[in-house]
Amino acid sequence: MRLDRFDLNLLVVLDVLLEERNVTRASERLHIGQSATSAALARLRDYFGDSLLVQVGRRMELTPLAQGLVGPVRDALMRARSAIAIRPVFEPSAIARNFSVAASDYMLDVLLAEVVRDLASTAPGLRLDIRRTPIDVLEAFERGSIDLLIIPEQYASRLQHPQMVVLRDEHVCMMCAKASASMHELTMDQYLDRGHISIRLGNEASLAFEEWFLPRYGRQRRVECTIDQFSVAPLLVVGTQRIVTMHRRMAEEMARRFPVKLFAAPFDMQPLTEVMVWPRYLDEDPAHRWLRSGISSRALL
Repeated sequence: MRLDRFDLNLLVVLDVLLEERNVTRASERLHIGQSATSAALARLRDYFGDSLLVQVGRRMELTPLAQGLVGPVRDALMRARSAIAIRPVFEPSAIARNFSVAASDYMLDVLLAEVVRDLASTAPGLRLDIRRTPIDVLEAFERGSIDLLIIPEQYASRLQHPQMVVLRDEHVCMMCAKASASMHELTMDQYLDRGHISIRLGNEASLAFEEWFLPRYGRQRRVECTIDQFSVAPLLVVGTQRIVTMHRRMAEEMARRFPVKLFAAPFDMQPLTEVMVWPRYLDEDPAHRWLRSGISSRALL
């Protein structure tokens, strides 16, 4: 099919070439011969009047024009795929769709678990692939490998996609109940004198906390252990003198199950705001919109 003299079949080839930057790998993903992929690249070069991919040493790099095409081409294909998936009548109980959701175990524990339980009866054919937040979460989202993302507001603000606040929470400090039995409050000196468990979601989240802390107090926390899941935090403070700083909603639930004690943080810190973000091309998708509605109905604000 052609649109304004452009063969739309080439759009799929162009998308893969822009991502792989390699004709051989692109042909393997497209399940066509290398010669056919090379021919398609030649036609694309002719249409755009640009080399698109140029050889630099042993690798191929994108020209400035090709770099500018990455986002629009991916967005156009995603919108097309979404339009094809939409059915005239939407009935949750009859839906058969998969959506990938990236969120921390904290968000799964305090918010998403309830939504998943609701789906078991209202939309049993709607399957959620809930993943840990990957290190390259923003890049993965832009590539289209994540259909719904729940992340802290400071990271969501970098994405030019629809979004909605679904949770607000404050920070508390958790310690072993036995080690803190004689304590009625946690002072700043006590906080800084003890070892810490640091929760890192991707490479940036932990750094953001450390960089926030140092300029205000002129002294760094002594991080003795780093983890990438909130749920294991109590296992690492019980039987030690260590402290973990985390969000109140999940910490209070953990305090009911583990011999830990919670203290107000001895410093002022901006409350956590979690934001649900979804790709523009799924904004009008009935199934996705219904899923978002289920999550927003349980928002904790």
